[in-house]
Amino acid sequence: MNRLFIIKSISALVVALALMSCDDEGLDVLDIEVPEGYALSAGTSTIFMNSSKAYDSEAEWVTGALASRFTRGDRLYDDMRTSSNDYGGGLGPVYAGYSCGSCHGNAGRTKPALWSDGGSGPYGFSAMLVYVTRKNGAFFKDYGRVIHDQAIYGVSAEGKLKVEWRYESGSFPDGETYELACPSYTITDWYADEIDPDDLFCTVRIPLRHVGMGQIMSLDPVEIEALASRSNYPEYGISGRCNYVTERGVLSLGVSGNKAQHADLTVELGFSSDMGVTNSRYPEEICEGQIQINQGSMMGLLYDKLDVSTEDMENVDLYMQSLGVPARRNVNDPEVKMGERMFYEAKCHLCHVTTLHTRPRGSVLLNGTQLPWLGNQTIHPYSDFLLHDMGSEIMGVGLNDNYVSGLARGNEWRTTPLWGIGLQEKVNGHTCFLHDGRARNFVEAIMWHGGEGEASRNLFKAMTKERRDALVKFLESL
Repeated sequence: MNRLFIIKSISALVVALALMSCDDEGLDVLDIEVPEGYALSAGTSTIFMNSSKAYDSEAEWVTGALASRFTRGDRLYDDMRTSSNDYGGGLGPVYAGYSCGSCHGNAGRTKPALWSDGGSGPYGFSAMLVYVTRKNGAFFKDYGRVIHDQAIYGVSAEGKLKVEWRYESGSFPDGETYELACPSYTITDWYADEIDPDDLFCTVRIPLRHVGMGQIMSLDPVEIEALASRSNYPEYGISGRCNYVTERGVLSLGVSGNKAQHADLTVELGFSSDMGVTNSRYPEEICEGQIQINQGSMMGLLYDKLDVSTEDMENVDLYMQSLGVPARRNVNDPEVKMGERMFYEAKCHLCHVTTLHTRPRGSVLLNGTQLPWLGNQTIHPYSDFLLHDMGSEIMGVGLNDNYVSGLARGNEWRTTPLWGIGLQEKVNGHTCFLHDGRARNFVEAIMWHGGEGEASRNLFKAMTKERRDALVKFLESL
């Protein structure tokens, strides 16, 4: 029997049972059990941790020589590139973060400065990326695709981000109110000629959580493509599609990144673009050709040797792919059970697909190391990894950032995997969600859903407060 058919049949059965278990007055009859195995988010990579290290601990199969490499990768991931030890050096000349861990604290999402400092802020480091294009989609010659708001001594940052917030209030039918924060972005302190705002598209991305990276790299592309071909739900306006990208000269299914714009974990790109660290895949300085960089070269700021080796980068890749995925918590709590039923009732599961599978042989790291332990696993990422139109106009803003990535248009976003999301506050001390952190809690994140997410938003909005609170409680259990 087709595996995808089984997945959808189980989902339909859960919804049907949930509706049958509700009485006329509410949700007092709580006799639905979590389907067996759903607490085990990532098969053999599931870990049982409920602390600030819940995203930052290895799976149990990481032993022996693999554990030693994991430790080296972990160290390089967190090490400040400004240090003088064997793992540091090579930062800049311009950059966005001084280490992987500076933006991805504890392998999660470092709190962005958008809220605390209004953008890049007076102290510079902001834990975010600022993408820019011309309005015709072309890049700016002197800036490329990213504005680097940090720089080493003697070099100017390319620019600084400033955000202004406008607040719009709404209310649920029962009278409870909510508020959405609408950002407006501008760039100041250009290092070169100021770009005309009328010819500028600017989009901001806060860090992604590095939860389940190995499983994402091991996804069965046939299953994802089957979801795309069969995930049309016209009654709810939902129709997901795949993004395809060319990396290393190969056309592949995109699965990672906010718009599924990458087929791998972009370790080499992260070192190059985010930190200015040259490597075998990106041997040139990220800002090669800028006037100030040419001057810096004459001052001895640049060197001919590569800043990080391929072997070291593969250890970082190994570290990310062999991290454990936290198990669900409180799965038998009555309110969590109610919330799970509301998750299905709001049709969230049509995009945040509960169950997927990894291909038989697992994943392959960037330098050829195979990770078979990630193969043949049943996983629960709560994502279909497809692109969905999330709408252009909500509160006059919407989620269209006008930034094209591969086949993804500005209003299209990959369904965010929800596994581990309930621990983000414990790991990173904040509940900023969506691509730029504009949502300050789960309710705001749901209420930003437009386009293909509008049906779920409206179903959530129509629920009683008890049911809305239960759905949030369910998300906190993931």
